[in-house]
Amino acid sequence: MYKELEKFKVSNSFTFTVEDSLEQTCNAPEAGAGIFVVYAVEGDAKELIMVGSTGTVQNDGTLKSKNGGLYDKIVNGQQFAKTGRKYSWPAQMKLEEITALEVVWYETFTAEVKGIPTTVEGQVLQNFLDENGKLPRWNVAF
Repeated sequence: MYKELEKFKVSNSFTFTVEDSLEQTCNAPEAGAGIFVVYAVEGDAKELIMVGSTGTVQNDGTLKSKNGGLYDKIVNGQQFAKTGRKYSWPAQMKLEEITALEVVWYETFTAEVKGIPTTVEGQVLQNFLDENGKLPRWNVAF
């Protein structure tokens, strides 16, 4: 786990395979804002392949989050050919011969801690860039 994520206590994860329904498997909250980290899992090995976020902090310090929160961003957010992830992830997994994904999500903006979702996403991506010289393969740009 990246050290930036240790302070976020509202967190969970789920495993997704091409046979699963992302809508049924995803356990992220519909009201939460934060980030999600996606790993390709092959046996004991895990490779970070994507980082995403949802939620915007307004000028007055309040959070503006889209309906559906982290859940909706993971399940219906567009990726690969402008298609919702519930469709595009299984297709991409088949193309890349990925057996399973582990998705770990964190609520970064709560009553206890106020991490701006895109800032936390950027910190994780910056660390990955520093370590690997590139972004995770499913992150097109940041």
